[in-house]
Amino acid sequence: MSILEKLVSAQKIWTDEGCLRVTLSDDRQLATPLSYFPRLLNASKVQRKIFEVRGGGRGIHREELDEEISAEDSITGSRRSDKSSLE
Repeated sequence: MSILEKLVSAQKIWTDEGCLRVTLSDDRQLATPLSYFPRLLNASKVQRKIFEVRGGGRGIHREELDEEISAEDSITGSRRSDKSSLE
């Protein structure tokens, strides 16, 4: 079974100076460089703190930035800034 076939969800989400960090429901911690998410990279510290968890922890939505990031994007390192359907 591949990692993407396992159902994981984000439990804790935060950013630091250079990374989006996520603790998953299976206790793994991911750190993805903000450069993978240009809208997040260019956001203010305040904007980075404002988000909504969607899809039962499978996605992170930032309304003000029009940014949608899935747990899968963080695991695979996908570089995308378009919206995905996580609702």
